[in-house]
Amino acid sequence: MSNTNLGEFLAQAQRSMGGGAFGRTSGPLSGYLFGPDFFRKQTYLQIADTFVATYGKKVWDSLNNKTVAFNAIKKVDWGPTVGWRNRTDRGDGRSRPVTEVGALPTIDNSNYVGVFSYPRQIVTTFGVSLKGQAVSALEGGIGNQFAVEQEAASRDHIKEINHELMAGGAFRINNAVTGAGITTWTIIPAAVVSNFNIGDTVNWYDLAPAHRVSNVAITAINVAAGTFVTADATVGGQVPAVGDIVYIASRNGITSLPDIAMQDLVGVGGGQASVLAYNYAARAAGAYNAGALVSYNAGVGRDLTLPLVDSCFQAIRMTGGEPKLIICGLDQYDRLNQLLQAQQRFVDVTDYIVGAGDERTYPGTRGGFQLATYRGIPILPDPDAPASVSAAGVALGTEFMVLDTDYHEVAVMYPTQYVENRDYFAANALVLRGMFITMMEHRCLRPDTMAKLADLNI
Repeated sequence: MSNTNLGEFLAQAQRSMGGGAFGRTSGPLSGYLFGPDFFRKQTYLQIADTFVATYGKKVWDSLNNKTVAFNAIKKVDWGPTVGWRNRTDRGDGRSRPVTEVGALPTIDNSNYVGVFSYPRQIVTTFGVSLKGQAVSALEGGIGNQFAVEQEAASRDHIKEINHELMAGGAFRINNAVTGAGITTWTIIPAAVVSNFNIGDTVNWYDLAPAHRVSNVAITAINVAAGTFVTADATVGGQVPAVGDIVYIASRNGITSLPDIAMQDLVGVGGGQASVLAYNYAARAAGAYNAGALVSYNAGVGRDLTLPLVDSCFQAIRMTGGEPKLIICGLDQYDRLNQLLQAQQRFVDVTDYIVGAGDERTYPGTRGGFQLATYRGIPILPDPDAPASVSAAGVALGTEFMVLDTDYHEVAVMYPTQYVENRDYFAANALVLRGMFITMMEHRCLRPDTMAKLADLNI
C-alpha cells in the first residue's frame, strides 16, 4: 500500500464516512470529521465543526498540559498576517548633541527586514488491517487494536511537535557518499540525525574552509544508521567529507528554538555553521537586533558554570530584553541544581504563567505550572533539548537556552484535528487508517532577546 498525500487522505476520509467532499450529505458520522466550514477563516479558540470534542481536542489539551518547552510558549491565533518586520539598524549618527547654531544630525533612516512565516503541517498517521482489528477483539487479543494504536499515535504526535520545537540545527558529518545524483550523509553520533526531517533543506561547511550553499532537500532518513539522503550536494567541485558541518537552511517543520538561538559563522563541532531561520539573510554577532548571543567552545566540552549563565542574562538585558525562562536538558538541570544547592541559591519555586492570546493563566485560572528558579528566572528541563557534538564527533551535554518569552509565540492556524479513513478502494487494501494533524509555526519577533550556551559537558 503506497502512501497518499494529505489532501487525498482527507478526501478519502470524507468519502469513507458517507459525506461529500468536506460536506455532510449523508451518514451519521460524516459531520464529526472536517465539516463544510473547514476552510472558512476562524480563530483557533473557536469551537466549530473542525474542532469538536473528539480525539484531536484530547491531544491538544494533553499537549498544553505537559511541562515541556511547547507549553511554556504563549499560543496566539494565526491572524491575517504571514510575517512581520525586524528593525536591523538604528540609523547611525542621527542622534547627538547640537549647539545653539550647530548643524542638525545627518538624517539616517532605520533599516527594516521583512520576515516571512508560514504555517507548518505536522502529521501523525497509523493504521491496522481489517482482519487484525477483528481478531484482536477475540479472547486472548488486545481488545480494540485500532484504539490502542490511536492512543500510541496521539502520544507520538505530542512528542513530535515538541521535538520539532527543540530540534538542533547543525551537526558534524562523519561521512558523505555522492553518486548517481544523490548524497548520503552520515551524522555522528547517529542519534542526532533525528534533529532533521524529510523536506528540510541543508547547507554545509567545508573545512577547506568555505560555506557551501547547496540548498538540497532531505528525501529520506534512517535514524538507526544516522544517515539521510539528499540530491547531489556537490558545490564548486567539492563534496561533503568527514569533519565538515551540515546545517539547516530551511525547515519543513516548525522553526525550532535552537534555530533562532544562532549567529552567523558559529563554531560548531570544530567547524562553522550559519543556521538559517525564516528568511533571515544574515545574523551577524553583535549586530543590532540580529543574532542571539551564542556561546560555543570550538567543539571542546566544558562544565556549566554560574558565570556562563549570568552572561546570558546580561546579554539579553543589554538588548533591552528581560530573561524570563531557562530551557535546558535534564543533564544541565541536574548540574545547575548541584551548583545552586551547594551555595544554597535555590530560594523557592515560582508560578510560571503561560499566555494564550491576550489571556494569561495566572492570576485567574491556575493553569500554569511550578518550576524551580535561579535569580528569579524559572528553569524548565526538557528531555528533547538537543546535544552538542565535539570536534571529535562525541556527543556532549545538551544546550542551555535563556529567552525572553515576550518575543516568542506559537501561532496556531488549526489546533490538532483527528481524521479517520476507511476508504478500502482508495487504499487498495482492507485497512483502517487514522491521522492527527496540527498546523502552526513558532515565531520569534526578536532573536537578540535569546542566549544559548553550547559545548557543555554532560
